[in-house]
Amino acid sequence: METQHAVAETTRRFDILPIKPSHYDEQGYVIRWLRSTMPSNSLAVLNGLALGAAKRLVLGTGIGISVRAVDETNTRVRIPAIIRRFRRNKYFGFVGLVVVQSNEFPRAVDIARPLREAGINVVIGGFHVSGSLAMLPEMPTELREAMALGITLFAGECEDHLDEVIRDAAAGSLRPLYNYMRTLPEISSVPTPPFLHKAFVHRTVGNVTSFDARRGCPYQCSFCTIINVQGRKSRHRSPDSVEQIIRSNWAQGVDRFFITDDNFARNTQWEAIYDRIIKLREEDGLDVRFVIQVDTLCHRIPGFIEKSRRAGVTRVFIGLENINPANLLAAKKRQN
Repeated sequence: METQHAVAETTRRFDILPIKPSHYDEQGYVIRWLRSTMPSNSLAVLNGLALGAAKRLVLGTGIGISVRAVDETNTRVRIPAIIRRFRRNKYFGFVGLVVVQSNEFPRAVDIARPLREAGINVVIGGFHVSGSLAMLPEMPTELREAMALGITLFAGECEDHLDEVIRDAAAGSLRPLYNYMRTLPEISSVPTPPFLHKAFVHRTVGNVTSFDARRGCPYQCSFCTIINVQGRKSRHRSPDSVEQIIRSNWAQGVDRFFITDDNFARNTQWEAIYDRIIKLREEDGLDVRFVIQVDTLCHRIPGFIEKSRRAGVTRVFIGLENINPANLLAAKKRQN
């Protein structure tokens, strides 16, 4: 199922089609479910930013922006239909293959190849592009091959840069590579927070949506790309931003959330965020529920368990990254 959000009538329409690709199984079939686990937070982030760009008319008053987001983990990506839609609109717009991890990159390129052959602009971003450029001494072969197909690569977070990509695509001047790994955005008060239409949420198990309460990590695990892609400095959403996310979803009938903070108990803003959520629940009557991720020692944080209960936390993932104390000490992660 695709959902569409467009601005009011204008003389011309610019299409943005963000697609979260799935990946192949051992037999080469695309893995897809009737209902997936939960919507991708990064897809929600990009969708929200694109809707914000449409509302702000970043291409001028004469050009409307239509945003249609697709999650291939629960929806078939119909390439011929995409080509027909862009052809009818004279290829004015772009397809963004977003949140692409390493195991999803081959599928992303397979989606992009026929689109590029048809003349459609394609941008690929996500952890594989960003992590490869951040961690490897040279650009890997598969990224160079993608660029040779005319695919644009985007590295980094797009809060401060999506408008630029939209304007470049509209002008027919997309660059081969946008690398913003060194300019990580502040996320405490983003005007257009993560958002997915309820039709997306209803295609997940439990009707759950998600948002990120924090990005970046101060720890030094050698196996993780987080510190190389999102930085070693933790950046947090403010209680105001979290309330905005909750209220925008509540307004469309969505009241279940997964907080995609790797360890919400170590988020320095956990109590302020909980206090705001508790107010929404106990004073404003919003019966919202949450799934969070924590470490094994979070129960030692004064008030954390009690406020988790009052904030509506009903399910918890507890992280056990290693059982060797020496390894945890080396990574400075005693709590895990």
